[in-house]
Amino acid sequence: MRSRTKKRGVQGMLFGPGRGGKRLGAGRKPKGERAGVSHAARTKLVKRFPVHVTMRIADDLPSLRKPHTEESLRAVFCAMKTRPGFRIVHYSIQTNHVHLIVEAESTIALSRGMQALAIRMAQTLNRDWGRKGKVFGDRYHASILDSPRRVRNAIVYVLKNARKHGRDVRGALDRYASGWCFAGWRERVKVNGVDEFEVPVEDPRTWLLRVGWRKHGRIGVFEMPKSSP
Repeated sequence: MRSRTKKRGVQGMLFGPGRGGKRLGAGRKPKGERAGVSHAARTKLVKRFPVHVTMRIADDLPSLRKPHTEESLRAVFCAMKTRPGFRIVHYSIQTNHVHLIVEAESTIALSRGMQALAIRMAQTLNRDWGRKGKVFGDRYHASILDSPRRVRNAIVYVLKNARKHGRDVRGALDRYASGWCFAGWRERVKVNGVDEFEVPVEDPRTWLLRVGWRKHGRIGVFEMPKSSP
């Protein structure tokens, strides 16, 4: 009887050399010119901590620093004051992004509050610009502020952000930020033309935003942000 010799099989390459498997650079790529915000799970929020949020609009859209656009966004911020469990305490409108300092009762309240805000802002901006389509280039970036120093740095960074970007801001305060309704300035300040505005932000409830940051001193109207908080 003829003997049968087993031949060991060799596994073929399904994709050819250098393809398949985990590799450097694999996965979803960032959109636009800048690297996108990470899509990893966000850090769980403890309600005693405020949050610094940045919302960036998509490329090739008009500047946000226009009087009519500022008025429209201010109206959106005012409308958000009725939302329970979520509060906008400070804001700054820049050419292609908006900075916010917010408070939320939970991670879910923050997520849903930001979703509602983004929808309102997108609808308002598209209406003003006479267009349809995506407004925000990526999901918002959030940084939890867990100490008095970080909170103070964030307030300076947000309210003085225009000067950080080298913009020519007339007077001590930027009309496109909520500094005109901030009570923590070291000096007495007044911004003309805002006396009849509805205040678009809410009073803080967290200890850090009410009094904690003051451990490091009130903020000077010409103080410059040192770095991102």
